[in-house]
Amino acid sequence: MVQLALLVTVSSSLALRLIAYVFLRWIPGHHAPPLVFLFACLYAISFLVLYRSQRTRAAAVAPTSPISSNGQLIDTLARGTDDLIQKGLQKTVGSNDITPVQDAKQWPGWALLWGYPHPTSFWWALSTAGINVVLCLCVLDLVYRTPMMYPSYQVSFARVGHVSDTSANLLIREPDPDQLPVFVSYRSLPDSGSSLADVPWKAAGKAYWLANETDYTFTITIDGLQPASRYQFAISNNQSGQFTTAPRQGRVASGTDKLTFLTSSCIKPRFPYNPLSHPLSVPGFKHLASWLPNLKASFMLFLGDFIYIDVPRRLGSDPETYRREYRQVYNSPDWPSVSKDLPWIHVLDDHEIANDWDGNTTAPYPAAADPWRLYHTSVNPPPVSPGASYFEFVHGPASFFLMDTRRYRSPSQPLSANSTKKSMLGPEQLAHLLSFVSRREPEGVKWKFVISSIPFTRNWRFGSTDTWANYLHERQIILEAMWSVPPGTGIVILSGDRHEFAATAFPPPEGSTWPVSATVHEFSTSPLSMFYLPFRTYEEREGEGEPCVKYVPDGNSKFGAVEVLGGKGDQGVMRFRLFVDGEEVWSHVLTTGAAVVGGGGGGKGRDALWG
Repeated sequence: MVQLALLVTVSSSLALRLIAYVFLRWIPGHHAPPLVFLFACLYAISFLVLYRSQRTRAAAVAPTSPISSNGQLIDTLARGTDDLIQKGLQKTVGSNDITPVQDAKQWPGWALLWGYPHPTSFWWALSTAGINVVLCLCVLDLVYRTPMMYPSYQVSFARVGHVSDTSANLLIREPDPDQLPVFVSYRSLPDSGSSLADVPWKAAGKAYWLANETDYTFTITIDGLQPASRYQFAISNNQSGQFTTAPRQGRVASGTDKLTFLTSSCIKPRFPYNPLSHPLSVPGFKHLASWLPNLKASFMLFLGDFIYIDVPRRLGSDPETYRREYRQVYNSPDWPSVSKDLPWIHVLDDHEIANDWDGNTTAPYPAAADPWRLYHTSVNPPPVSPGASYFEFVHGPASFFLMDTRRYRSPSQPLSANSTKKSMLGPEQLAHLLSFVSRREPEGVKWKFVISSIPFTRNWRFGSTDTWANYLHERQIILEAMWSVPPGTGIVILSGDRHEFAATAFPPPEGSTWPVSATVHEFSTSPLSMFYLPFRTYEEREGEGEPCVKYVPDGNSKFGAVEVLGGKGDQGVMRFRLFVDGEEVWSHVLTTGAAVVGGGGGGKGRDALWG
């Protein structure tokens, strides 16, 4: 009995600690908490059995030991069991040389390490069990503290969505009825040398009543603005901010020679877990905020997984559960630092609905779409067609098509990846995308960016059934349309989802009618603030024609900065800059018609220099 109790105690303690560490610091998977508490129950039972066996054996050896209140009995009983536990573990593991109990009297660290009750000290035994109790409490804290104690009903904020050359979309949330009605005003910011006090405020709109139907949100579109101009807005509930309108199509703002925007995906507050951090803190926001003053980005393209409804555990499938997840991100103490002067534009991915979602508009999609519409699409660029959840816009020297890869897709199984009956986008969205790719852009627009929440390459071998690797027939149609774009216009795909970074090239097949200069490139960047995988999942394979340019798997925070140079020349130039955990680690330059291979260090790929 002692041998079995000892084996179960040590095994369950090691399993509990390993799973808890991985859950708290590496991957907060929903399978971990039940396993942690299963091993905790096994550990508690075997620990008590083993400890009582010590007492029983010691009592038989020393029945006349004195009883006192200072722990003498505990020490007397424990001393009599040292050799018993040592022999039991030796018999169980089949070794007479090395046992963790062998030197227990000399060094209590063995008991702390292996998790069994120390044979000579009640307090060391209590400390050993206490380690596992603390880990269980940390798991409970990560799973339940934020949703139960921080529902964020009272969060009040305002953020900027899509900004065109003549308008800006604002999202406002105000749950306090004492703040009603809410008035929104704006004014232009004068050039240096002019007095701000001389610039009058203009009314942009108002809301007399806000209710739970919209989760106390409303949107305002400010029209009649001037291109490439700076504006300030103020709201009667003490919210305020600034934004800059886009330049005219094909141009860049005066005083600069480029358009800069950011791209990333995947946010989970308070991960990796830190018990001392705020439950709504987002570490990746801090890294992003540190670079915003230097980058001077025009907007953030966020490519999905703004929330993780099912990580670490789904607590509901109703609209309020989904709404709470959005409110918590907007209530993060780190959110203002990345939104005050930075418009955010969003696409949808699976964890805003359910993992690897391919169920179209079946449940829980309607509940998930409720806050997605209220908080994100309401201030996104206009949809391509009424009721659609994919978007299109032009900003200065670049045009964008934001795909929806969740709502319209065919089920990932059972049809094969090459099936002609399988679609990621659905016929209507595919037709709009092909029209976007093939159309002639206004003068000065030299780059088309196709935005996908999931990777376009098939080089990611883990979980590939959820990516374009499982929809190869439709992907080939899109690639052929991209290769057919006339020289002078570059095509770039931006994606996320994989919690790693990779840059991949898609050259036309050898011997085809398309020139090598028609090569399409993809930059897949994530997470902004989440885990990264401890094993490698991206692999370039010979014969598939998708060469790796760069692969950077490690890092809990990654985002990219895309710089599109303006100018009236025939050739377009853009640079992609990669930031990992707050440091710039790589950059890559592309030109329309040819690629200049980009600079940086580490990883696989062809490196080159900017300029």
